[in-house]
Amino acid sequence: MAGTALQRRLTWRVAEVVDLGDETPRVRSLVLSVPGWPGHLAGQHVDVRLTADDGYQAERSYSIASAPAAGERLTLTVERLADGEVSPYLAGELRAGDKLELRGPIGGYFVWDIAIGGPLLLVAGGSGICPLMAMLRLRQAAGSDIPTRLLYSSRSLEEVIYRNELDRLVATGTALDVRLTLTRDQPERWAGYHRRIDTDMLTEVAWAPNERPLTFVCGPTPLVESVAESLVNLGHEPTRIKTERFGPTGG
Repeated sequence: MAGTALQRRLTWRVAEVVDLGDETPRVRSLVLSVPGWPGHLAGQHVDVRLTADDGYQAERSYSIASAPAAGERLTLTVERLADGEVSPYLAGELRAGDKLELRGPIGGYFVWDIAIGGPLLLVAGGSGICPLMAMLRLRQAAGSDIPTRLLYSSRSLEEVIYRNELDRLVATGTALDVRLTLTRDQPERWAGYHRRIDTDMLTEVAWAPNERPLTFVCGPTPLVESVAESLVNLGHEPTRIKTERFGPTGG
């Protein structure tokens, strides 16, 4: 049975785009209808495959941004990279009704469910917010009051992915704290952080080590490694820190 389930997850499926929405000038969310989709956990990802007319294929992995739910729809959020091979098409040219291939869900380490509990510390850099957003959406859909803190680093306020939704989650949710740090440009009278995530910032935002927060860190490799090292040096248990990193891939 386990082998059959794995085979289903690794089978390429044809997904149809049913909706698109711009999150920032360079980031777009794709809502896909995937017949036979087996469901997923918050934090998992899929492989996406594009095939050119001449038969050339390119694959990239993208985190699932939607909360786990019954049905055959899921959301991917794609950042368009200037020198990318796949992302410019997904985030710029794809239209409703278009189809693409994907397989998944993939991954069992960087996942969270309500039953796992908290307190929950989420740390993101750039598009590393995507799998963490699936966790926040799951938390909201379940009406959970698990204490949760998000520390999100972006270059500017304009580039904060899901900015409006994050504001709504804070306003309508319970026990959710969102902190932004803008590393390049800040609006006038900006009262938030304005530097890269460092040990002092983590000391201010994170729970004390004796509260044993469960931490998920996702973003560019240097950020992820720095945050994980800082948290361990502050006394947090390494086994309670889960990381997912990405580097230049060609998009």
